[in-house]
Amino acid sequence: MEKVHIERNTVQETLVIPLYARKLCTEQYPKLFQDKKAVELMERMDYDFSPHAKKGKGLAYRFGALETAMRQYDIAWEVRDYLKAHPEAAVVNLGCGLDMTGENCDNGQCKIYNLDLPDVIALRERLLPGTERVRNLAVDLNDTGWFDQIDDSAGAVFFAAGVFYYFQAEQVKSLFSRMAERFPGGRLVFDAAGKTAVKVMIKTWVKSLGITDIGAWFYVDDPARDVQPWIPKAKVSARGYMRGYNDLKDPAVSGFFRFLSWLADGMMKMRIIRIDF
Repeated sequence: MEKVHIERNTVQETLVIPLYARKLCTEQYPKLFQDKKAVELMERMDYDFSPHAKKGKGLAYRFGALETAMRQYDIAWEVRDYLKAHPEAAVVNLGCGLDMTGENCDNGQCKIYNLDLPDVIALRERLLPGTERVRNLAVDLNDTGWFDQIDDSAGAVFFAAGVFYYFQAEQVKSLFSRMAERFPGGRLVFDAAGKTAVKVMIKTWVKSLGITDIGAWFYVDDPARDVQPWIPKAKVSARGYMRGYNDLKDPAVSGFFRFLSWLADGMMKMRIIRIDF
């Protein structure tokens, strides 16, 4: 099979980092996370993964992989929970990259939509082409015309992993309020962090854009205060990002990593937020 070449220093390369993290998670935390498709995708790429393999031996990289594992574990839990009551619902991956969470939650009846920018979807189509029940849609999430491409007649569960950190608060507010109006009975699940954590995560690229006001970017210190007022008729709930769905007492997770997870959920206010419209 012909391999797909991945150019360095491109948007395509940024998709490789979470892909390798998911592969590392599958190897290191097999009881918490499984994404065998990530390994298969890597084998189909013309790309040198050795720098990531080298970094993967480091403590920070391995904890980042654990964060990736728990985020996907949490989001998949919420998607499957929604599908129990709405088995034929639309499962919508917002800012999908090369993520396979929707497909991993497939119950054989739901409709799966993977949404991202055109260049990302072009690569996804080469590696993960759509099927009868899986559609890859090239859209700008802020242009809500994509709403009309989602068949929500049997319900809809939307999720975003590592996406809204790169949105300004006003953009998120507009998107959430429009989704609440258009998809009553639907569910949105996403990861968020407090102001301190977001400042650390995005300080480099925000500075490169000449932006100094971190307050313009989306963060959640208090879901009831920062999100609920935008969608007063919806129900907003939250759990800890790292330990809200799993106690992490798996033998593969060290005591030190459990301590870091406690800090992440506490001081950094990392959460999985669920909105039931």
